Amino acid sequence: MKKFALAFVPAVFALAACGSTEDASADAEADTVEMPADEALEPVTEEPVDAPVAEPVAQETDAAADAAAADADQAAEAAAAAAADVAAEAAAASESAQ
Repeated sequence: MKKFALAFVPAVFALAACGSTEDASADAEADTVEMPADEALEPVTEEPVDAPVAEPVAQETDAAADAAAADADQAAEAAAAAAADVAAEAAAASESAQ
């Protein structure tokens, strides 16, 4: 318990150093509250831009999706084999340790 308390003390001092000296009971000033609201109510003077025209998607997307799925399946099989190897090594290590 003392170790926890000793580790907690520096964190408390670090957080205390980050504190602010401003008084929380001070009222909000008009410059900080009303100025952003006034900017939002100004009229828009910019002209709208034309939206880009979407190009048709090639029919090769199905082939690309199939290739991506095959790559994902191969990666999953490789990950499963690697996990099985690690599990076998861990089991062998635990048997030799006993």
